[in-house]
Amino acid sequence: MTLLHTLLHATNFSRPFLSTLVPSIGLAYTIQGLAAVPSILAQTERFYDLSGSVTYISCTALSLYLPTIRARFAAAAAGSAKPAWPSILAALAGNGGGLNWRQVALSAAVSVWATRLGSYLFSRISSDEGTDSRFDDIRSSPPKFLVAFFAQATWVTLCLMPVLAINALPASLFSTLPAAIGITDILGALLFVGGFSFEVAADRQKNKWVQEKKTKKHSEEFLTRGLWSKSRHPNYFGEVTLWTGIASIAGGVLVSNAGQMGIGLAGGPLGIAAALAMAGVSPAFVSLLLFKVSGIPLSEGKYDKRYGDRKDYQEWKKNTPMFFPKF
Repeated sequence: MTLLHTLLHATNFSRPFLSTLVPSIGLAYTIQGLAAVPSILAQTERFYDLSGSVTYISCTALSLYLPTIRARFAAAAAGSAKPAWPSILAALAGNGGGLNWRQVALSAAVSVWATRLGSYLFSRISSDEGTDSRFDDIRSSPPKFLVAFFAQATWVTLCLMPVLAINALPASLFSTLPAAIGITDILGALLFVGGFSFEVAADRQKNKWVQEKKTKKHSEEFLTRGLWSKSRHPNYFGEVTLWTGIASIAGGVLVSNAGQMGIGLAGGPLGIAAALAMAGVSPAFVSLLLFKVSGIPLSEGKYDKRYGDRKDYQEWKKNTPMFFPKF
C-alpha cells in the first residue's frame, strides 16, 4: 500500500466535510513547511507570499478532485475500471459530470485571485531587493520565521473554509438544489467581481505611482490619487469584498437542506447558524487580519511615523475614509 493510499484511507471519514477538510489542512501545512526550510536557511522572505498563493491553489484543487481521487484509488484496489475525471466544462454547462458549477466557479475564483495576488506580490518584493518590512524582526529567528509560515497555513485554511465545505458536498446532493441561479449566487458574483476589480485597480495604481516616483516623474511622498483618494486602503476593501462574495455563494448552498446534510449538520436554526458561520469565517478572518494584525495597523503606523507632522498628510487622512470608499 502506497503512502498516498494510506493517507487517503486514514482520512476517509464518515462525514464528507471532514474527509475534505483534514487532507486540505495537512496539505497546507506541508507546503508551508517545505517553503519554510529554504527560506529560514537563506533568511529571506522573497517566496513567502508566493508560497501562500501556491498553497491556496493546491488546497482548492485537492478539495475539488479529492472524491474522484478516492474513487480511482478504490477502483484500482478492487481491480475494476477507474472512473473518469470530472469535466469542468460539463459542470459549468450544468450537465453534472461529478461536479457542480458552483464548485467549479468558486474554485476558479480563488485560483484566479491567488495567481494574480501571488505574482503581484512576488514581483513587488523582487523589485524591493527581496525584503519586506513585516519580517525585519523575525527573519533572523528560525522559530519565529517558522511560526510565520505555519500562520500562513492557518490563514489559508480559514479563508478557504467556505470553498472546502462546498467542494466536500457529494455530487448527488447538488441535484436536489434548484437549477436556477439564486439571489445569493448573483450577489456573491457581483461582490467577488467588484472586490477583485477594486483590488486589482488599486494595486495597479500604486505600482504605477511607485514606478513614476523611481523615474522622477513626481516627488510625492504618499499616494492620494485615483482609488487612493476614495479610501486610504482600497486594496484591503477589495480583498474583504471579494471574500464576502465567495462566502455569499457558499452560504446560499450550505444553509439549504442539501448543504446541511452534506456537511453533517442537523438543520434547524442551529444548523443554519453553523453553516453561516462556516461560510462567514472567511471574510471575518480576513477582516480581523487587515484591521487588527498585519494590514491597516502596520500601514497606518508606518505612515503616521513618517508623515504625521505634515499638514498635507493630515488633510488626506482627515478627508479620506480609512476603509469604505467615498464616492
